[in-house]
Amino acid sequence: MNEVHYITAEGLTKLELELETLKEKRKATTLRIEEAIKMGDLSENAEYTDAKEEQAFVEGRIAEIEAILKSSEVIKKKRNTGVIGVGSKITIKHGRSEQSFTIVGSEESDPAAGLISLESPLGKAFLGHEKDDKVSVETPRGKVVYNVIDVA
Repeated sequence: MNEVHYITAEGLTKLELELETLKEKRKATTLRIEEAIKMGDLSENAEYTDAKEEQAFVEGRIAEIEAILKSSEVIKKKRNTGVIGVGSKITIKHGRSEQSFTIVGSEESDPAAGLISLESPLGKAFLGHEKDDKVSVETPRGKVVYNVIDVA
């Protein structure tokens, strides 16, 4: 059974653009390899080795993105029910610190940009909660309690 990859419309667009860019890079890398082969002895040809390594990376990432796109489900914006789910933007408070996050699929996760995966411990802990709930999350430093300030 294939795993479903939840993704926002914006995240889907980013992946499609990355795939397009990588397919163009694939062509350029193939040309680099052809030019390096013309230089002769491949055993000591740094350009050839570098181009082959780049080709392996590009092909691997293309395969990865294509697999994600085949099994992805776009998160549809639902009217705000007040319950935290995938695609919800939440504001939480811990002590005096207040932070905002959006719950996204694992492919888009970027905590520094405020995007947390629904599969992360933090994401899992908030799912199903509502504004004014206290949410306990087990962290490497111990249990942390967050107050949900807003759900959009």
